[in-house]
Amino acid sequence: MNRHFRFFSVSLLALAISGCAVTTDPITRAASEQRARDDMAQMFKAQEPLQAPLTLNDATARAIKYNLEGRLKVMEQALAQRQVELATFDMLPRMAASAGYAGRNNVSAESSKSVRTGQQSLEPSTSQDRDRDVADLTMVWNVLDFGVSYVSAKQQADQKLIVEERRRKVRQTIVQDVRSAYWRAVAAERLLGRIDGLMSRVDQARKDSQQLGNQRIGDPVQAMNYQRSLIEATRQLEEQRKALSLAKTELATLINLAPGTELKLAMPADDYPVPELKVGMDSLEREALASRPELREQDYQARISAAETKKAMLRLLPGLEFSAGGHYDSNSYMVNQSWADYGVKVTWNLFNVMSGPAAIKVAKAGEELSTARRQALSMAVLAQLYVANANYQEARRQFQTSEELASLDGQITQELRNRHSAQGIGELELIQGELNNLQADLQRDLAYAELRNAYGQVFSSVGLDPLPDTLKSDSLSDISQALASREAQWQRGEIAPTAPGSR
Repeated sequence: MNRHFRFFSVSLLALAISGCAVTTDPITRAASEQRARDDMAQMFKAQEPLQAPLTLNDATARAIKYNLEGRLKVMEQALAQRQVELATFDMLPRMAASAGYAGRNNVSAESSKSVRTGQQSLEPSTSQDRDRDVADLTMVWNVLDFGVSYVSAKQQADQKLIVEERRRKVRQTIVQDVRSAYWRAVAAERLLGRIDGLMSRVDQARKDSQQLGNQRIGDPVQAMNYQRSLIEATRQLEEQRKALSLAKTELATLINLAPGTELKLAMPADDYPVPELKVGMDSLEREALASRPELREQDYQARISAAETKKAMLRLLPGLEFSAGGHYDSNSYMVNQSWADYGVKVTWNLFNVMSGPAAIKVAKAGEELSTARRQALSMAVLAQLYVANANYQEARRQFQTSEELASLDGQITQELRNRHSAQGIGELELIQGELNNLQADLQRDLAYAELRNAYGQVFSSVGLDPLPDTLKSDSLSDISQALASREAQWQRGEIAPTAPGSR
């Protein structure tokens, strides 16, 4: 019988284990395709359509509102806010409620025995029903736990502010990336048509030269050198076209345009205004040390580290615990089937007293580390500011040189056109002159794009926000107007916070 029982038990255990086995199926191709369609629909959902050629502020506004990385930071900030709200619940008392049914297969009976004689002194008796309904509601509140939870909630609130600073950093980076891509896209818009036209002329000249070579008209070596020069010109044009053709794609990605959407830019005037930096380096230094998101994040990290010291000191103290509860038991032998109880007690984890000094030292070391990290980061921020300023000054000089060279090449090309019209020079010389002029114009436009980028990088290295703390609405037009207003303030040299307590 025992052997059969053991066999049955082993079989039952094996069946239970096999039933707990976990299996999973690979994701099907259809599910992946459906996920891709859903993602494509969500990525470009509820975006205002393009209705006019984009200005820089319009493109930046779209990037701020629709860029997926920016959306991610907004969601992270919302999650951090929910975590702060959740952390506040830890300060509440612990309350547990239970209700159920209790039963057994026999009577709960007890007897007693004399400790002196060893004889039974009470016949078996019971004071509990075999089947009972029970319910309990108990609340416990520990003052020490409340204090620790309060400090933890403050730390979680600082973590939320850290997420906000990281969102500021992402927004500043997005704005800087859009600025860089926009001006390179403007250069592409200006010059791609000229490049395509010149490439067509070069291709036609190559065909004409090959036709003359096939007819054996003129010196063959001279004809081949002529064709080689044309091929070299084509190679240079192809390299320039490649450098410019990706600028619009990069800009479209930053502003989260759907693939295949036609992107038109509002072309700026041809006078190439040079932006001037009207703020002294002393003011920029002070603002950078006060406004950079990385440094403000370290400020919050220092507060979190200081709070860890407070928590370590709180854990050294005894805890005062209050408890109260209501209970019910349907046991018919009980005189009072429902009752309430309450109590107060002091709890003290003596091991915390032993480890407390070490915990305090660790927390204080964390504070010192935060201070050292902030100081090292402050030095890096100042270095970035001075590098950005040096790049801006160098970009101004390079643009001025490129502008002079483009102007001179333009005059040379015009003279070559006049001579070609008078049949004083051949097609190759004119093409080479126009190619030199095109390259000079390209270098000027790229140098101007780098100048605008370097100018914006100065303010980005300071940590200035491209938008105010509050907007009229989240419409693209209001965001664009706010961007233009903030840009105008910077151009006037106004970088101080606009309101007390604002960044």
